[in-house]
Amino acid sequence: MSGGRQPDLDEIEAWFAAVAEGRVSRDAADRWAARRYLDDSHRDDGRGAGDLARWALGLLHGIDLRSGPGEPYLHDDAQVRGWLEELRRRRAA
Repeated sequence: MSGGRQPDLDEIEAWFAAVAEGRVSRDAADRWAARRYLDDSHRDDGRGAGDLARWALGLLHGIDLRSGPGEPYLHDDAQVRGWLEELRRRRAA
């Protein structure tokens, strides 16, 4: 997955899928997304891809939040899978 450049929607979707499937930790996904989300250089391609990328990165940035030490994640696995499906629906539209 990418270094410092802005990711495309395929790469963002791959990170969501990796978290949903347990192949990547939530912490790793959060750190990856944070660097890109805070860069704020997402460009709209005329089809809303920049806005969609920003939305999806915003979800990944914070995916590891808990309400307190040792508490469950604020967003459970079902919600992460729901976000992945929503991203796929929006991309297909």
